[in-house]
Parts: sequence; C-alpha cells; structure tokens
Amino acid sequence: MKVCIAEKPSVAQSIAQVLGANTRRDGYYEGGEWQVTWTFGHLCSLKAPDDYTDAWKHWRMDTLPMIPPRFGIKLLDDKGVEKQFNVIKSLYDRAELIVNCGDAGIEGELIQRWVMQKAAVHVPVYRLWISSLTDESIREGFSHLEEQKKYDNLYAAGLSRSIGDWILGMNATRLYTIRYAQRDRHQVISIGRVQTPTLAIIVKRHWEIVNFHPETYWEIKTLYRDVTFNATKGRFMQKEEAEAALAQIQGQPFEIKDIQKKKGKEAPPRLYDLTSLQVDCNRKFSLSAEQTLNIIQALYEKKVTTYPRVDTTFLSDDIYPKCPGILRGLRGYEAYTERLTAVGAKLPKTKKVFDNAKVTDHHAIIPTGQQAALSDLERKVYDLVCKRFISVFYPDCEFATTTVNAESAQVPFKATGKTIIKDGWRVVYAGDTQVQEEPEKKGDEEEPMGVMPDFRVGESGPHLPSLLEKQTQPPKPYTEASLLRAMETAGKLCDSDELRDAMKENGLGRPSTRAAIIETLFKRRYIKKEKKSLMATQTGIEVIGIIQDELLKSAELTGQWEHKLRQIERGQYEAKNFIAELTDMVNQICWRVKNDRTSSRITFVDEDAKPKKEATKRKKASVTPATDKKESSSSEIETPPPLLPSPQGGAWGRPGRAEERLKPKTLYTLATLPKVCPVCGRGTMLKGKTAYGCSEWKNGCRFTIPFSDVE
Repeated sequence: MKVCIAEKPSVAQSIAQVLGANTRRDGYYEGGEWQVTWTFGHLCSLKAPDDYTDAWKHWRMDTLPMIPPRFGIKLLDDKGVEKQFNVIKSLYDRAELIVNCGDAGIEGELIQRWVMQKAAVHVPVYRLWISSLTDESIREGFSHLEEQKKYDNLYAAGLSRSIGDWILGMNATRLYTIRYAQRDRHQVISIGRVQTPTLAIIVKRHWEIVNFHPETYWEIKTLYRDVTFNATKGRFMQKEEAEAALAQIQGQPFEIKDIQKKKGKEAPPRLYDLTSLQVDCNRKFSLSAEQTLNIIQALYEKKVTTYPRVDTTFLSDDIYPKCPGILRGLRGYEAYTERLTAVGAKLPKTKKVFDNAKVTDHHAIIPTGQQAALSDLERKVYDLVCKRFISVFYPDCEFATTTVNAESAQVPFKATGKTIIKDGWRVVYAGDTQVQEEPEKKGDEEEPMGVMPDFRVGESGPHLPSLLEKQTQPPKPYTEASLLRAMETAGKLCDSDELRDAMKENGLGRPSTRAAIIETLFKRRYIKKEKKSLMATQTGIEVIGIIQDELLKSAELTGQWEHKLRQIERGQYEAKNFIAELTDMVNQICWRVKNDRTSSRITFVDEDAKPKKEATKRKKASVTPATDKKESSSSEIETPPPLLPSPQGGAWGRPGRAEERLKPKTLYTLATLPKVCPVCGRGTMLKGKTAYGCSEWKNGCRFTIPFSDVE
C-alpha cells in the first residue's frame, strides 16, 4: 500500500477524497492502493534535559551549560498522541512507499521527519508540495511528486532552529532563574532566542517614552480664501521670534507667489503575506496576530484561500493563467470582477505582482475561487484577501497635487492640496479610509487638503493669521501591528515595501512564529495590553535591564541568526556551524552571568492575582479547535515552570550547598561600588538606610546593593 500522511485530520480528509480513499478506519482513511493518515501537529519533540542525565533534572548552576553530545527526540506524553503514532507506525511498517503531505514549510517538514525518524522508516518517501487544498491543486501536486531528499536542507534548517532554541532557551532560562529569580516565590525567568530581543524592542520604546522631554514650539498659520497656509519655516523654537513674525504680518496683504501642479500615480497595494495581513487585521478589526493566524489557517483548510504561512507578496508566473477562473469564482464581488473577466478582456501582468524571483516555497495569500460557509470574523478576513487580489488587476489611481506658495510681509507660506482624477484600483475600496498601511507621522506633518480654490499668481487679499503653541510628542507605544513590522525588520523602521523586502531575511522569527512569540510575552507577564498599545510590565523591564549581554537581546544580532537559518535552507551554510556558534554564545553567557557580582532580583508578578479578562478576550476569536499542537511547538522551546521548593528542599542542589554556591562571598568594596546603575543605565547609586539604591527608583528601577554585600 501507499501511505500518505498529513498534518491534520481535516487535511487528510481532503486528500483522501481526491485519491478515492473513502473508507474511514481508526486513525486513517483507506481505498484502492492508498491509505491516508495524519498527525495532530507535533507528535514528537526534542528530549528534555533530564532525559539525557539525572544530573540535569535539578536546576543547578554547576550543571550549566547543558549541551547533549547528540540530540534525540521523544514522543509527546499524551495518550491520544501515542495511539495515533502507533497507527502511523503500523501503516509505515507495511507501506511500499510514503508520501509526506505535511504543511509545505519548515515546520511542516520537521513535524513529519521526526515522526518518520521515530517510526524507523526504511521505504522510499516522496513529498507533496502544494499551496492550496482545492481538489485541482491536490491532483496537480500528486502529478508532480518529488523525492523527499530534495527537501533535506529545509529539514536541516528546521532541526537547527529547534536545537538552537533548546540550547539557548533551556540554558539561559535556568541560568537567569537561578541567578536572578526570587526563589522563595518559585519564579521562572523565561529567556528565548527570539522572545527576548522582541521584549527588548518593547522595553526600549518604554524607556524612550519615559525619558522623553517635551519641547514647546510655535507655529504660524493663516487662513486665506478658506485655505489654511503654514509658515514654511515650520517650528519656531523661541516664542519671541514667533510673536515677532506674527506682528510682522498682522494687517499686511497676503499674496500668491507661485502655483505648482503635478500629476502622480499610486499603484495598488501589494498582495498579502502573513505579516501584512496580521497588520491590517489588527488595524481594522483589533485582532491579535494569533487570532488572525488562526482565522486565515481556517480559511485555508476550508479551501477558500491559499497557504497562509508565507513571507512573499508576489505570485509565480504559473498562477497567471488561473487568475481569470479565480476571479469568476468569487461570489459577491461581481461588481468589481465583471470588467476583468468580460469576453475579450485580458488581465494585466506586471512584475509588481508576478515575479518568480520573489517567490520561493509559496506565493502570496490569494483566494481560490471556491465557496464555503464562513463565520463573521472569517468573512472579514476573507474580504480583505479578495479585495486585495482583485485590486492588483486594476489600473493605478491617478491624482493631482497642487502646491501654492504665498507671502505676507516677506514671511513665506505654503499650502498643499491633493485631488483624485481617476479612482483606478481605489474603486474596489470605496468608502474605506484605511486601505494602505500609513507610516507614523512625524511632528508637525500636515495632511494635504482636498480640492483647492482656483488661485492665481499675483492675487492678494486680507488673511487671518494665528499663532499656535504646541509640544513635541513622545514615540507611540507599539501595537501588535507595529510590533510585527518591527520584528519583520529586526527593529529598524522601514516605511517602504522595498526596504522591508531587503530586511525580511534578517527579521526576528518567521511569519508563522511571530504570533506565538507575542503570546508568550503575554503569558510570561512580560507585556500587557492597554487598549491597543503593548506595554512592558515591571518584570519585563527588569528582565531586559538585568541582561547585560547584547547577544541575548539585540534584535539585529538575532536577525543575523535567522538569516543563517535561511542560508541553511538554501544549502549555503552548514547546520553544524550554526549549532557550534550558538553553543559558543551560550558558553560566553553562562560565564558572564556566573561572574556577575550584583545581588539583583527580578520583581515577582503574582499571576494568580492578575485579572484573566485579557487572556480570555484574546482566545475568543480563535476559530480552530484546540486539537492542533503545532503552534506551541513551532514557537521557541520554553522550559515549563518547574516545581521549585525552597533551597533547603533540594531542588536547587543538596541541602544548604546550593545556597552557599549561589551566594557570593564578597561583592563590592567602596572603591568598586558602581557609580551608574548597572540595570537601568541612567540612575546613579545613592546611599540609603540599609542599602545603596538607584536614583531612578521613582521611575521603577528596583536595583539595590545591601550594605552587607559591601566591604
């Protein structure tokens, strides 16, 4: 028999129907020469530390770093998983060949390879690689099966990522927990390869806001023929200068000096990749990244959209002939699609949409043209995907920009107006004021006004000048939308699609894992949500403050690790070198933390005392049943909070000895006492009644050095 294995029962059912395997058995479908079975996301994981040696069972400083000589995998401790694995193994044992039908991506490859490794597969294996679950796509995929070994580099990248996350996550979490956690409160300080630099981005923004000092400035505006003109000088930093300029133009005529008219074109927005879809869903519907991922995954499994975990906004050339059929299949959008699919009409084909060089494993997210029953939230997300797909075949939007330069008493003014001449693609979004993602406005940037009066050069008349007092504004807190963009570009601000493309390979995490990383930060109480803003908690701020090693919290450096994983995927970098470099980094981190002579401890946040309203609200929009275990496994490997009794209980080592090991004998002398706070980096150390403390304690810094630690 030929055995196919999919990642979910619903996907297996779709494949089984196409292959004619219509008889349902316990854990698989059967029919003709085919048997089709499934996993539930991850069935296997890397072994835990104590699976290698009993010495790693207890959290002790002298056992770090933990680097197994050879990494192994194990079956998840779950009766349902064990039962399904036994079904899969029995099918594999009798198979003449196997078709890997896992999700066509790095995580999907890892899931199935581990199951095959655990089941000791020794028959030929082929790979199904498709971008949608329509019957047509499945048939086409089975007619182009390839040997699985073609995807060995993809598996190597996935395995390297998992091992790298284990090495860093397991060791750094234990290291920082032992060294800095409040052990009597059973606190765990979770550290991760992507999680920690993502938190660092949020904490950096926190300090930018806290340390922001507003500056007062003045602007001069004047009203002429119902149009507001701005003084071209912009900001006046001295009130006297602004008042002098205002007095200079009071009662003086206002004259039009120059009129410039310029026509321009605005191309349709790009097709969606996962990140841009998550950004738009957060802006428009306040959906979290995880909620959007769950919804678009459900739409994929309902066969109405293509594979969602993608990082490209382009289509490959072979999709072009299928586009007219997809457009004709979209119900409820006929008002926009009829002109594109009319007899004799030819769809435009441009490099802004179709570019093989910009497509690797999968193309952008588009509709399939098929129909299914959708929930309200699914319909909203589906509508975004459909309209984006339709709009790329419409002409550019044409507009005219008018810039009017004027003067009063030798003080220059300017006003700008923008009018749309031809709607073009914007007709698809009639009434939608949030079509494109807008960059953050800076300072006193003004929006261009609409249609302007028919000004003439040389005309003049009375005007109404005014003086406005304003203040500079701090940076805005991150929302999930802006954080996703920051993760995509490793913390660098990029307003253009071209710059984002250049940065994508150096981003934090991958499109499919970023949602899980953000959720992990919520779960660990490192961040919280205030309306749409993401705010660092005191614990999150202190975790980043206590980490002195830039290797752990630098977004740019972590982006370089991600780039190396992509190089492994392309066969341009050795997996063993990646693991060796991460191992060296962990060795350095362990040495530095072990030699840290401060007595800092991270603030404890009592999770049980926290309201659970936010967590409940974030789960409500999940549209897929909680049977898929892929998401938790596709994010970073995190050590679950262990049972940590008091030190004398033995979990930190033998009674009394672990505490003795962890307590430095002599920390400071008066000569070596730091002048600047080593945690926040801003405050100075002040002498109190029982300890030296940071002068920034009012702003949340809790760093102290007890007198007993100073000679």
